[in-house]
Amino acid sequence: MKTSVVDRFIRYAKIHTESDPASESFPSTSRQLNLAKLLVEELKQVGLVDISLDENGYVMATLPANVENAPTIGFIAHMDTNPDMTGENVNPQIVHYQGGDIILNPEKNIVLSPQDFPVLNNYIGQTLITTDGNTLLGADDKAGIAEIMAAVEYLVQHPEIPHAAIRVGFTPDEEIGRGADRFDVQKFNADFAYTMDGGEIGELQYENFNAANAKIFIQGRNVHPGTAKNQMINALQIAINLHQMLPPHLRPEHTDHYEGFFHLTHIQGSVDSAEMRYIIREHDRQRFEEMKALLLRAVQFQNELYGSERIKIDLRDSYYNMKEKILPVMHIIELAKQAMLDVGVTPIIRPVRGGTDGARLSYMGLPCPNIFNGGHNYHGRYEFIPVESMEKAVQVIVRIAELAIQD
Repeated sequence: MKTSVVDRFIRYAKIHTESDPASESFPSTSRQLNLAKLLVEELKQVGLVDISLDENGYVMATLPANVENAPTIGFIAHMDTNPDMTGENVNPQIVHYQGGDIILNPEKNIVLSPQDFPVLNNYIGQTLITTDGNTLLGADDKAGIAEIMAAVEYLVQHPEIPHAAIRVGFTPDEEIGRGADRFDVQKFNADFAYTMDGGEIGELQYENFNAANAKIFIQGRNVHPGTAKNQMINALQIAINLHQMLPPHLRPEHTDHYEGFFHLTHIQGSVDSAEMRYIIREHDRQRFEEMKALLLRAVQFQNELYGSERIKIDLRDSYYNMKEKILPVMHIIELAKQAMLDVGVTPIIRPVRGGTDGARLSYMGLPCPNIFNGGHNYHGRYEFIPVESMEKAVQVIVRIAELAIQD
């Protein structure tokens, strides 16, 4: 199991699959299909059936149950990596960690240190997979893919283990919010599913943010500053004013746990015009609606202040808190918890401060909470994953498939 999951992860991590939010194609980058095609071949080698790769880049396959009247459980992971940092030429490093600093790149003096990331102290004596300091690692979510593949391979190789049917799903473009856009829930045909897209060992998540995106365009009026009095309307100043109307304590750097935020992700422009982009996140649906209303009131106020419709806003919901859809089927949470306990993992129930494919899928009729894959520090050069956590994730998948037939 260990060799399988590690070798698979390193193989997948080296394949460039970065998604592109500016692309209008689906998947957003054709390079994701390189991994998709490899996975199709490996699924055939493992011995799964009903293997497909559709025109949108979704990979699906089935491991049939080896007992009668068993449910069908989905396990899902995404193939793309986040565009915040390059996923090209990923060079994973294996470190037998004994504590202290890890030199990722001596030439550039890039160091993974427990002073900056105290969680490293939890893994002294374990084997870590890190970056070489030049790219992200891609454990989000190629670790999830490797764990699912290793788990179904193990079950195929051990037919004496009674298990439910497993549907495997690998998706494109999760990192840019499109992972569930064209997911065929009916074709997937699972009773429920889990995304293997969490973080540290033990995470089990069935609550996530409600999410919205806002694009704001500001039209100013530029005249020579020497004759600007009572004539110039500075679009950049309006942007500043607008941002300052939002509560500063509701910014990502000041929030945690269930607290939501306004996050200014992009601003550019000149005196003549400016653009801003926000993401809005909040676990509670009522507060989520109030936050959107607050942004709209701020835009209205600035428009009234400057005497015309100088600000235009496009505000759209992205996804909602899956909790509403999971509460009626809490047995799938209890199933995952018991599976973790059975393999020696302490469940950590915490909300996702973000979103997963599972949030969207839950509202599409497929209840889909999120399970750890073991990674840390996603989307950057300090990303790492303990091998032992990956092995436990494989064991959890296998145990869920076993336990499900006992319900």
